[in-house]
Amino acid sequence: MSSISEKITEYFPMLSMAGLILLVQIIALLLASPMEVNEMQAFEDPTNVSYSIYYIGLILGFTLLVLLAIKKNLTWLIKLFIYIAVLTTLYYIFYALLTLFPGLSLKLVALLSGLLATGMTLLLYKYPEWYVVDIIGVCLAAGVSALIGISLSVVPIIVLLLLLAIYDALSVYKTKHMVTMAEGLMDLKLPILFVIPKHRTYSFRKENFGEGEEREAFFMGLGDAVMPTLLVVSAYIFANTPNMFSYPVLGAIFGTLVGFFVLSIQVMKGNPQAGLPFLNTGVILGFFAGTFLSGTPLF
Repeated sequence: MSSISEKITEYFPMLSMAGLILLVQIIALLLASPMEVNEMQAFEDPTNVSYSIYYIGLILGFTLLVLLAIKKNLTWLIKLFIYIAVLTTLYYIFYALLTLFPGLSLKLVALLSGLLATGMTLLLYKYPEWYVVDIIGVCLAAGVSALIGISLSVVPIIVLLLLLAIYDALSVYKTKHMVTMAEGLMDLKLPILFVIPKHRTYSFRKENFGEGEEREAFFMGLGDAVMPTLLVVSAYIFANTPNMFSYPVLGAIFGTLVGFFVLSIQVMKGNPQAGLPFLNTGVILGFFAGTFLSGTPLF
């Protein structure tokens, strides 16, 4: 009986993280259509591969600014930027959802979206407990995934995922600056990661992230959920079988989960790993397999 309990305890964090990724992908799919109808796409030409390079540039620029802010002890600047990003993304999410109710005028939709987004952002600021961070993190990850997923077609998304996988591997294994950035941001209690407690009495607000101290929870960066979900959403919007649960979409979801479990096995062996090489490879291969099974053209 104790061995079963130990096994459950051992695999619970992995299954919980997988569940959060799946939840992000389902919510992103639900958000995709109303966001597309409300013309929230970031680019006029979703097939332009150069936008993939543009996103890589944004990520590199943001990373550099964060590292400089950590070095100069300007973490308040990072928090301000993140809170503005949280508020804006939540507004877009609520706006897209509320437009599904035909009885609401656009002015009322905008007002309610602003109030809900502001309320959730204030809750995060005042009470950043782990479940608040996780709930808002799921919303943010799904919203960002939907916004970018409806803005880029399959080919640019695949190019972006491949470039991000290479960048993630270099930043974790070679330069290690991603590890430095993650450690510097942990104390800010922001929804840039998912938190799975190791025990019921755990408090993320009271967690001390001192160097060398044992962690009382398991953590996963939001990017590990966002990046593969981009292809899930793009497959739904741009693939030749525009169905929320078409083979390409289901293949991408399944591939993400397979990549995540392979990643988790490596992590459980005690080896720090870059997540995107596993996750992005899984979602791309899953998408290809689903497209092959559907019998539709690849692109």
